[in-house]
Amino acid sequence: TPSVCLCCSLSSTVLPDCFKGFCQDVIQHPEISWSFASQSAEMTCSHTRDKGHNQMYWFRQRPGEAMTLVVYTVFGGTPDYGGSPQTKYSSVKETIEEGALTVKDLQPDDAGLYFCAVSKHSDAKRQKG
Repeated sequence: TPSVCLCCSLSSTVLPDCFKGFCQDVIQHPEISWSFASQSAEMTCSHTRDKGHNQMYWFRQRPGEAMTLVVYTVFGGTPDYGGSPQTKYSSVKETIEEGALTVKDLQPDDAGLYFCAVSKHSDAKRQKG
């Protein structure tokens, strides 16, 4: 049975200087996950930012390709998988500080880097004009 490698380590050297400080507050586990095809693999993400950072994004980057959004979650809300199939991914965010992404029915095509990012909620205000 072939194995699939999912890497979720994030090197701050690939990010612009303005983002480097934020990486220290976001932790992903495991850093590298080897699983057999047809199994599932779960990755967790936690942060030590303030409670306003209730949004979590999971991205995937295949070798030689740009990052793509897999799922957007917000504490207390329903995950938004966009164009990603829910039969392939599931995501939970049961606390403000933690979330998880599961890749189901692993296939060699699922290999790549998986990134977690957190964001602070901000209300858009409409300007009168």
